[in-house]
Amino acid sequence: MIQIAIMGLGTVGTGVAKVVAENARQIERKLGEPLQVKTILVRHFKDGPYRQLMTDDFTRIEEDDAIRVVVETIGGVEAAYEYTKRALNAGKHVVTANKQLVAEKGCELLALAKKRGVNYLFEASVGGGIPVLHPLTQCMAANRIDEVYGILNGTTNYILTRMVRAGATFADALQEAQEKGYAEADPTADVEGIDAGRKICILADLAFGRQMDPAAVPMEGISRLSLDDVRIAQRAGYRIKLLGRALRLGSGRTAYVAPHLVPEDHPLANVEDVFNAVVVKGNATGEVMFYGRGAGEMPTASACVADVMEALQASPRREEIGWEADPEGFVPPQTVPLRHYFRIRGSLADAVGAFGQVEVLSEDSGMTAFLTEPVSGGEAAEKAAALAVLARLPVLG
Repeated sequence: MIQIAIMGLGTVGTGVAKVVAENARQIERKLGEPLQVKTILVRHFKDGPYRQLMTDDFTRIEEDDAIRVVVETIGGVEAAYEYTKRALNAGKHVVTANKQLVAEKGCELLALAKKRGVNYLFEASVGGGIPVLHPLTQCMAANRIDEVYGILNGTTNYILTRMVRAGATFADALQEAQEKGYAEADPTADVEGIDAGRKICILADLAFGRQMDPAAVPMEGISRLSLDDVRIAQRAGYRIKLLGRALRLGSGRTAYVAPHLVPEDHPLANVEDVFNAVVVKGNATGEVMFYGRGAGEMPTASACVADVMEALQASPRREEIGWEADPEGFVPPQTVPLRHYFRIRGSLADAVGAFGQVEVLSEDSGMTAFLTEPVSGGEAAEKAAALAVLARLPVLG
């Protein structure tokens, strides 16, 4: 009997316990012996099917030699960071879905795991139930990864889908997402691009091999998007999607999060509702896309339990993954040449006067929407300084 512990009994922690119980036969067949949740760390005891497993004392996990793997689903950094370090120092594998912890402390925790001869695995931290980290680091290991980008947040993708399909305003679509349980009561991390930003940092860390400091990565969300821009984009053959994007730039690299205009014939344009998709561009494979539900109790729990099984099957430790702590080589994304979408209060002549050649998407009621030729973000802002800019978005492709 293999015994594990879970830290935190929220949505994902509960899902892990369910997956272990409901898929017990399949898991036992692959591991060669049964897998059992022995202890669950909680802040507050509550009645339910797992009441007899609960404890509020982490030392019961830390000092129990029978517990071989700890699944961290607490979230945040402070307690999760402290307990993860203690579990690794106690010689236990740790599996997590905690994107903030991995983005901010992953390099340190991977080094500690290596020192202790155990695994620190976090497949669920980026794609939820979508396997992307393992393919990125193993299946595409023969490639030089030049770019990683995608729809990394299901809540914002649902909101944007409702704005397109139903003509809902951002506020109304957000309220609907909250009513359906897709958005938190405080949706800031989702709608302001913070959640996607943490995920793109992890992807960039693994793709490029150096720490991507989340504090240096610009993160723009969708809270300021207007329904006017959604409609103009749709009529012109584009969809607006919130993308996290990381690019290799010669010997440097960059990353950012922002809403983009995506051509309607691009595969990402048709990723809707709460689904996510990640595109990895290798110099040998070209673009490879991973698609599925990026969040939710059971998909994320499935990825966590798969990591548990991988940690137990690795002998003594899985093939090394990680990245250098040195963040040197980060290039501000404002320097990258991109086409930009603008909506201004003014005429086509105003747009041409600022940017020269432009592609007009709409002229109506004193407003003009257009696409520029490729220019850096800094140059775009400088040229637009004299215009009454109502919206500006980068264009994918």
